[in-house]
Amino acid sequence: MTLAQDIKQKAIELDFDLAGITDTSALNNEQFKLFTDWLAFGYAGRMDYMRKNLDKRTSPAKLLKNAKSIICVGLNYKPPPARGTRDERRTYRPSSIVHLPSSRPTGRVANYAQYEDYHPFIKKQLRKLTDFITSVAGEGLQFKICVDSAPLVERALAARAGLGFIGKNHMLINPTLGPQIFLGEIITTLMLQTDGPITNNCSNCNKCIDACPTGALRTDGQFDANKCISYLTIEYKGRIPPDLAEKIGARLFGCDECVLACPYQEDAPVCRNKQFKFYSDRGRLDLHEILALSRGRPACLPYNFDARFADSTIKRSSLDRLKRNAQICLANVTNPKH
Repeated sequence: MTLAQDIKQKAIELDFDLAGITDTSALNNEQFKLFTDWLAFGYAGRMDYMRKNLDKRTSPAKLLKNAKSIICVGLNYKPPPARGTRDERRTYRPSSIVHLPSSRPTGRVANYAQYEDYHPFIKKQLRKLTDFITSVAGEGLQFKICVDSAPLVERALAARAGLGFIGKNHMLINPTLGPQIFLGEIITTLMLQTDGPITNNCSNCNKCIDACPTGALRTDGQFDANKCISYLTIEYKGRIPPDLAEKIGARLFGCDECVLACPYQEDAPVCRNKQFKFYSDRGRLDLHEILALSRGRPACLPYNFDARFADSTIKRSSLDRLKRNAQICLANVTNPKH
């Protein structure tokens, strides 16, 4: 096998589901225009960081001196079937309100946030991969590990490396694994043989656009983060407008509608990585317990926010935002208007 094949095989041995390699060239003109138009139209909302380091974001070679290659990996995070169901398809509800047989109202948590925080987990595995590369390719190489933090257009690079294609839901979709995929990258000074993109696409399917509760997935192909429930419940710091708050329904943290509506998701396998911790009790969180959370309590108590979500991406949001979301969900669950 070639060195590139050895590296990709090692990535699979480290329990990544996908691995591909691309070069460090800048985005092509079409991709660059799509991104800059998205910013110009104001569709990035208040994510001001997306407007910073535009040269690095669109030219990954500028993130590491003498960079030659980018190793892209993917980790499938499709959760196991919900308890009491045959498969995940039966847990999908197009309605924003899910009534559970319980006297205490609950809020829904996006699938990805039901796992341990993927940022340190993937970085740890990527460090193992760089150690392997050094052992087989020699000392003196440089690496930069990126997991959703560096100014990098991850999905575009992953598509260029053959991990999948960008769907109408603006997610990377792998024909076998679907759209529930965490991404990570290693930028390196090592020159490697690259992979080519795949030719799959969404064709005439618009299921994700139809499933979006707020119209954030526009029919013109653009994505308006200002209306996205994931953006509103996780990143948006202000008061959510009433018309959008109503459409949030019982979604406490994030939204999976455009993902679960994707036909590629239906027969995709569940996450096979046994090291990646999944918490089945985080799919639905008690809204009154969320409202009782505090940072002032001793860390050993169950109502301490930092202790409760110490290893969760939920902690990356703020306690104030989570409580704001809980109040919206509570109002929607107790007085549903749709």
